[in-house]
Amino acid sequence: MTTTNFPPGRLAVPSIPRRSPPRLLRALPLLAAALAMPSSWAQLKPLSDEEMSNSRGQGLLAMNNSSLGGYDFTRVALDADITLSANFRNMRLGEYNYAARNGGGADIDMPYLQFGRSDAGEAQRLVHISNPYFEFVYRSAADNATREVVGMRFGFDAVSGDVGLKLNTLSGSLRVGATAADGSALLLDSRGDTLGGGKRWDGACSAPCLPMAQLGGVRAGDASGPSRDFWISALKTGVQFQAPSGTSNLPDMAQAGIWLNWRDKLQAISTNSLVPPNLPKVR
Repeated sequence: MTTTNFPPGRLAVPSIPRRSPPRLLRALPLLAAALAMPSSWAQLKPLSDEEMSNSRGQGLLAMNNSSLGGYDFTRVALDADITLSANFRNMRLGEYNYAARNGGGADIDMPYLQFGRSDAGEAQRLVHISNPYFEFVYRSAADNATREVVGMRFGFDAVSGDVGLKLNTLSGSLRVGATAADGSALLLDSRGDTLGGGKRWDGACSAPCLPMAQLGGVRAGDASGPSRDFWISALKTGVQFQAPSGTSNLPDMAQAGIWLNWRDKLQAISTNSLVPPNLPKVR
């Protein structure tokens, strides 16, 4: 696959989707020639059963349905591998008054989200993502006409690479391993939140741990494979989602509002609160 380097904030779109059929590419010149023919030459003709059985094709979008815990799910996935370098700033999701926790604010207050870095060699400039998807959630009902839409989520089946990440508050399930200056192991884990299991969490924790304020980025994936459970949901009620692709462990139950889930194979790349730079190439 080839990619093009764009300035921060733009995506490097893959030139060929994953598993694109080679014969489709070979057929493109023939299709162009057919479109250029006079209309009398380019008449459509029905195919016989034998001709249809010898024809193959594949769509870029894949759709599937599933059910769990009284909810139905419809997933629309972009069956592709993507490499990208992109910078996002000052993302606030789910902002509303919520006096019971932290005096209001946002479900997710994220000053920095950067895919890739420019200070660690060519290999770290891009983050690799597989199979982005949207999944819509419905409350099951005997009458399909009265089914209720509960919300949706957006995620990736796999992520690998260096991601600059700065969080002020988080509603979600996050687990990041880290190493202290003395070599001891540290852990940032929303399950250690004593005030609500990750809802409007400010990352405070009891030692030994990595406070969220000191996190500046994560490395997604390791030698055994990519990180497989990144998603952000928007829901009107709590929902138990299915296990990520290739795993059997159910994620923590997503709560109402905006919720971020990311726990699989994450290691801190910065524990001094500094986000690695992600600057465009100088040509």
